[in-house]
Amino acid sequence: MKLSALLEQQFDLPSIPKVVALLLNELARPEIDLKKVTQLISTDPALTTRLLQLANSPFFQLSGRINSVSEALALLDLSQVRTMAQAAATGASLKAVPGIQLQQFWDYSLNVARVSRSLAGVVRLNQQAAFTCGLIHAVGELAMHLAMPDITAVLDEDVHPLGMNRATQERKLLGYCYASVGAGYARMWQFPQPMVDALEHQYAPFENHVYEPLAGVIHLAAWRARGKEARLTQRGLAVTFPGSVGLALGLDIDMVLQQDPFDWTAYT
Repeated sequence: MKLSALLEQQFDLPSIPKVVALLLNELARPEIDLKKVTQLISTDPALTTRLLQLANSPFFQLSGRINSVSEALALLDLSQVRTMAQAAATGASLKAVPGIQLQQFWDYSLNVARVSRSLAGVVRLNQQAAFTCGLIHAVGELAMHLAMPDITAVLDEDVHPLGMNRATQERKLLGYCYASVGAGYARMWQFPQPMVDALEHQYAPFENHVYEPLAGVIHLAAWRARGKEARLTQRGLAVTFPGSVGLALGLDIDMVLQQDPFDWTAYT
């Protein structure tokens, strides 16, 4: 399937059922805790994507400016958030995405978001935007599995959807990867341009002489989280560290691992 055809597909990203239930419960309270609402939505890639899509719509005349859950909630009426959550609750009962272990995917995405936020703080980039990009950076993978399950099943036999070289294999077979898909949707949804660039170039931040620093942050964070999924030892991390990206950001492997939220004692 060509990328243009894939981007014409309509699909609903699955949300985390527990998060949706807690969110609806909080939104039903007489006194709603906005901090809790922000925290809940910020753990779910699908809810975050839905919220940003709504906040960046032409209706609010702020297209391309809203890049975080907190900014979106400051703009939207809570009734709109409640409607969004109810729609997500309906989709939460749908069957699993073929070839994707959703709980693993959600956990992985949140890990990338956390590392992205931490690294962005070190290199003085927008930490909220970095967290958001990290959280939704792989939604293109979900879209690919939903739109063309037969093709992704072939890929899954060779490399895990969260494997270190997944993007490389997708590009070999299809000419594009999950990063291109995610960026394509983000562009259609009028997300801020730096976010679109970061999503598009996360796989290869220096490709076509385009370098968005946020793409480098997402690249490093995804490397770290995929290394966790692969259960790499410290030696394995050292061998696979994307040094050229780290160099551009002024980060070596030790500096990256200092921001590491994971416990690796079990793998060393």
